[in-house]
Amino acid sequence: MKKKLVSFVIPCYRSAATVGGVVEEIGAAMAKLEPYAYEIILVNDGSPDDTFARISGLCERNPRITGVNLARNFGQHAALMAGFRHVKGDILVCLDDDGQTPADEVGKLLTAIEEGADVVYARYEHKHHNAFRNFGSRVNDWMLCFMLQKPKNLYVSSYFAARRFVLEEMLRYENAFPYVIGLVLRVTRNIVNVTVEHRDRRAGMSGYTFGKLLALWFNGFTAFSEKPLRIATLAGVCCACAGFLYGFYTIVKKFVVPDVPLGFSALMSAVMFIGGMLMLMLGLLGEYIGRMYICMNRAPQYVVREVVGGGPGDGAEGNGKAEAADGAKDGWKTGKTE
Repeated sequence: MKKKLVSFVIPCYRSAATVGGVVEEIGAAMAKLEPYAYEIILVNDGSPDDTFARISGLCERNPRITGVNLARNFGQHAALMAGFRHVKGDILVCLDDDGQTPADEVGKLLTAIEEGADVVYARYEHKHHNAFRNFGSRVNDWMLCFMLQKPKNLYVSSYFAARRFVLEEMLRYENAFPYVIGLVLRVTRNIVNVTVEHRDRRAGMSGYTFGKLLALWFNGFTAFSEKPLRIATLAGVCCACAGFLYGFYTIVKKFVVPDVPLGFSALMSAVMFIGGMLMLMLGLLGEYIGRMYICMNRAPQYVVREVVGGGPGDGAEGNGKAEAADGAKDGWKTGKTE
């Protein structure tokens, strides 16, 4: 009997010291799960170290591994989309390259998928991130709830499993600003959590700087929600009402107390406040228009420099279309090859 094929997609950045251990852990975990075969897609997101050399070595030793080398750093979510286009399996699993996400607990995610969930996110009881990353996670969770209507009791993370149809719907997104969590929430609400352990980072430090986290949040709420524009409109209405009321108050005060001097500082404060709000709204509107312009110019989500290795394990049965994987290697859709 043929086994179901599970496709692991791992974006890699500065992970030459850790990615080998993650691959070994996946192999050991999948060896205990008899109903499944597996493949691994490792995407080098323009890492400045010898990460891709390490990936190439893993591909030579293991035919289940495909290595995708991006031409430059496009970001974690673009790297995931590059890996998605090489997936051949029935079930997609995404995890990190640093060993903090426990690959040996993938069975919990697969069990939840078999029980009927469309997407399964790993939930961590105790996160081993620094205070900055934990704060960033809380801000991201608030943004997802407010902008994308994520259920408040749903925990999202970089470690998740999804059914094939969810993957195919995500691949329909061809614009230059992918946001995987937003794509998942756009497809289905049949999403559950399973609790797993979160580990200390094995080596190095996180590649997420404050600037990258800010860009990720901004991408999330401008790419998949019109609420920022509605907030800007509401803020403009509030400022106009406040200005009208202040003007009315000034006129009444002048009639009641004729000798009161007109306040230059109050006037300048009002001008600066209203001017600042106008600039903010124009900037937000310009961000939307700029993104539309970039998408109209068909800017790629990523650019693939080369692909090495590839091929599922023996006895694997994958429902993914072969032409999708072949198309990815040829620069199919928005992922273009140099």
